[in-house]
Amino acid sequence: MFNSFLFKRTDNSPLIIFRIFMGILISLECYGAILTGWVRRTLLEPAFTFSFIGFEWLKPLPGPGMYIYFLIMGTLGVLIALGYKYRFSIISFTILWTAVYLMQKTSYNNHYYLLILVSLMMCFFPANRSYSLDARMRPELRSESMYSYVKWVIVLQLFIVYTYAAFAKLYADWLDYSFVEILMQNKSDYWLIGGLLQESWTHKSISLMGIFFDLLIIPALLWKRTRNIAFAFSIFFHLFNSIVLQIGIFPYLALAFSVFFFEPETIRRIFFKKKPLPTSAQVIIPAYRNIFLLGFGVYFLVQIVLPLRHHFIEDDVLWTEEGHRMSWRMMLRNRSGIISFKVINNDNGAIVNVNLNDYLTGKQKSRVSAYPDFIWQFAQHLKKIYSEGGADISIYVNSKVRINGNELKPFIDPEVDLGAERWDHFRHHKWILPSE
Repeated sequence: MFNSFLFKRTDNSPLIIFRIFMGILISLECYGAILTGWVRRTLLEPAFTFSFIGFEWLKPLPGPGMYIYFLIMGTLGVLIALGYKYRFSIISFTILWTAVYLMQKTSYNNHYYLLILVSLMMCFFPANRSYSLDARMRPELRSESMYSYVKWVIVLQLFIVYTYAAFAKLYADWLDYSFVEILMQNKSDYWLIGGLLQESWTHKSISLMGIFFDLLIIPALLWKRTRNIAFAFSIFFHLFNSIVLQIGIFPYLALAFSVFFFEPETIRRIFFKKKPLPTSAQVIIPAYRNIFLLGFGVYFLVQIVLPLRHHFIEDDVLWTEEGHRMSWRMMLRNRSGIISFKVINNDNGAIVNVNLNDYLTGKQKSRVSAYPDFIWQFAQHLKKIYSEGGADISIYVNSKVRINGNELKPFIDPEVDLGAERWDHFRHHKWILPSE
């Protein structure tokens, strides 16, 4: 039964159309990043780029390099959609996208991380076996079927994403609708719906809908009786998010995943009317079965455990941010703060009060004023600058943070030399003052 569940051959129409949708969305994301100025604002204008800690060696390319970089990624998206040199195209995109993701986190978005995971999966899936230039040029490559595990790998990944997102919303500021109110405050000027977005009943509806949608959408799409209703609701939910929250391609990528929940025959009938029927469903155990099961088990063990790590780190993740990223804690809080950095030369006693405007863009300043890893990284950056020539430098910070519109509270211990501290991805940092 286990082998039948994973290794039965089934119509590959969902995988083929998903490849096309994904390639188009990749192109729109990458070309759009250039046209909207995202590349310029995020990667070119900053004098110092906040990479993920441990990946400081990843730097934006100089001159027009990042424009060329994103043009290449967008073009790879076109090649993926066309199924041309598919394996090379999807592997190249995965590497390039992962690098640019790790290169900066000032504009962090959960869908950037999800796109890494999905791209990595697609490197191993035979998504170019039909309706592709590869299959046209190499007829021996053509196939109308795939292993059923392709569907279940995607479904399980989505189940993890949505389930963790649902449980993350079960905290006070979401449940009393106050965070949603904050989220909607700057959207009052939206045409037609701006006023509605400020109503208390709208905030309650969004709060409850967010929890129940995330919790139930995957089971509802899997069950045939509720599938069509769930899909219709999914269209409304994701289009609402796209229009109101403006979160890039994620809503459309989420809708593209829906093809894996419908019967393959339905997908073939809608998108590939002339596509030949696959041979009768057979259970064919591949030679790589054991390697697949090992990789499958390790990958999903990491996906299940990683979002739980904040439970094993001291204090509240909402306050400390430790363990927040890559945990599907989406649209959960609003952070702001005030901060000052003091550089002390221990050799001669000279003190410099740092002007953030000399080093950071506006968006970077908002991150440095409220997020501990940004604060630590900037302290390290200052130490590097001021210690040139061998000077003994200490960096001290005065910081207050407010979360979800609450009062400002002391955040960083002002007596700790952050320049001398080390970063640990899986432990609490004592220089973050305790939450109340």
